[in-house]
Amino acid sequence: MKMKLLKSFAIALSLISAFVKAETDQQRLSAVDLFQLEYAADLEISPNGDRVYFVRHFMDIQSDKKLGNIWFVDLDGKMRPLTSGKHSDRGLALSPDGQKLAYTSNASGSSQIHMMWLDNGQQAKLTNLQEAPAQLSWSPDGRFLAFSQFVPEETKAPVSLKGKPSDAKWAEPAVFIDDLYYRQDGAGYNKPGHQQIFVLSTDGGTPRQLTFDAFDHGGPLSWGADGQHLYFSANRHADHEMVPLNTELYRLAIDSGEIQALTDRNGPDQSPHVSPDGKWLAYLGFDDKGTNYENQRLYLMPTEGGKNKVLTSDLDRSINQIQWDAKSKGLYFSFDDMGKTKLAYQSLNGNRQILTDTLGGQSLGRPYASGEFAVSKGDAVAFSYSVPSRPADVALVKSGKTKVLTHLNEDALGHKTLARVEEIWFKSSADNLDIQGWVAYPPDFDPAKQYPLILEIHGGPVANYGPHFASEIQLYAAAGYVVLYVNPRGSDSYGEDFAQKIHLNYPSQDYDDLMSGVDALIKKGNIDPKRLYVTGGSGGGVLTAWIVGHTDRFKAAVVAKPVINWFSFVLTADYYPFFTQYWFGKKPWEDMQGYMQRSPISYVGNVKTPTMLLTGEADYRTPISETEQFYQALKLQGVETAMVRIPGASHGIYMRPSNLMSKVEYILWWFSQYQPAQEP
Repeated sequence: MKMKLLKSFAIALSLISAFVKAETDQQRLSAVDLFQLEYAADLEISPNGDRVYFVRHFMDIQSDKKLGNIWFVDLDGKMRPLTSGKHSDRGLALSPDGQKLAYTSNASGSSQIHMMWLDNGQQAKLTNLQEAPAQLSWSPDGRFLAFSQFVPEETKAPVSLKGKPSDAKWAEPAVFIDDLYYRQDGAGYNKPGHQQIFVLSTDGGTPRQLTFDAFDHGGPLSWGADGQHLYFSANRHADHEMVPLNTELYRLAIDSGEIQALTDRNGPDQSPHVSPDGKWLAYLGFDDKGTNYENQRLYLMPTEGGKNKVLTSDLDRSINQIQWDAKSKGLYFSFDDMGKTKLAYQSLNGNRQILTDTLGGQSLGRPYASGEFAVSKGDAVAFSYSVPSRPADVALVKSGKTKVLTHLNEDALGHKTLARVEEIWFKSSADNLDIQGWVAYPPDFDPAKQYPLILEIHGGPVANYGPHFASEIQLYAAAGYVVLYVNPRGSDSYGEDFAQKIHLNYPSQDYDDLMSGVDALIKKGNIDPKRLYVTGGSGGGVLTAWIVGHTDRFKAAVVAKPVINWFSFVLTADYYPFFTQYWFGKKPWEDMQGYMQRSPISYVGNVKTPTMLLTGEADYRTPISETEQFYQALKLQGVETAMVRIPGASHGIYMRPSNLMSKVEYILWWFSQYQPAQEP
């Protein structure tokens, strides 16, 4: 009888334990939960600031795509959809009077310009374009929309085969390429043609092309106050292909098509914004000194051209987005600072005020900086709101007070126990430089225990991580890992000097920064030094491959979409004129030793760490041939390795939710194969 009772008790305990585990598992984020996530983007705000329009992005599990519909939210947090369906609406542009909303949508099967009358919700498709429109911009009187569109150009192959019988099935004809830029990551092989500027009546009709020259005329478009001119940025220099950053500002006369250059310097001048009173042109740019990074500054000049002045010369940060206030007295702008994106207002007399540091939340995979804002005529500012536990919501800041208007992911994440994210600072062993990072702890973190650590490294290499929601980080933590992510030297948001420390010197002491972060976390006592793992993508893949060639302290590594051999990389990547000029200063055959000294392939003979590689097969930024080189080299060395190829994926593997799931699940699987036996 006693044995039966003990057996029954043991079974009951087992059932309770299984129930508790199942309940705990349900409370943790899982890979399939990615399809439940939403985020806000493309914000527009009504003139009086009482309503914010935005695209509510969602993940469609059937098509495995990110889609989006238009919603609005009022100051009380009440939301309403304006469009619905499994398609993508984007590029919102609110009319000057706030009565109509223009946007692009592929609801009809291809990307077209649509119009919505906000008083009655009526919608209409205004165009039947052959190529996707972009950069919608209203004329001041609300009668016209300017936009840019790719215009194909006809080309004829220099060779035409003769003698083909009418019923023969020959191979596809050879493809002749003589363009400097012939393929682009995420878009594939380029079609001949250029981005041109058009204007369209807001009553519909036939768009009128305004630019015709063989240059790309993309980027934001801004109308002059008289409605007779458009301002844009382009690289119209004769050697434009070999000087990729050298854009200028131009003034385009709508009626005559005359184009006047307003700037002329070596460096980018871009993002023109005409003041509401029509007197001033604000824009962004910098003097190109050939370095890996320069701060993008905010400039001001008369709209007719002339002498300019810098408004942010005292700010050692790069300016992102700009927008005028309603009275032409100053500008709102955003900038990244120590991993956060801040919103500021600066009057033309130089006074500056920080309004919030919580912009972001639009990078779902990894915790990159992001964010956007829109300004009403009453100077209420709507922005994408970021916290470590949620993707972007809509918030409003006015008179120094912030109000969060949406809670888009409470249904998906409100019942989940997510990782706690904590800031960490430490000194680099290389030179005592201060380095910032963040630690994500497992949902059931117990400070009395030791945990395995994943060091996750950002790409760029000039970019920055911060305290933002990141599904990859959260999923690693949900699997029981402490996750460390760091902004080593070379990251932006810390000023020019910090970012330029890797100029012609990457990888270098950024390796020491990362190792110092691992050491600092181990000293806290919660990390098992026998269970260290490392991964990173793009520039983070470079550093991961560099790490396993310089230390054996990690049990396993996953190198995602890396550069392994700088010589072969610059001769196969899509943006090769930029890489040779700004990352090396010389062509590969002019500095073979320098290229190879900075290539992880040069240190493959040192690698003992089990290393898996993961890359999209359609990646033209860090082509999969780089991955194949390291994989085969590791095989020759007898190192435990594997290669994961993501079919059809470009450099942005996360663009399809299932690809992001595959990335995370393969990384966690690989690390699980190299878990040391736990001591009793």
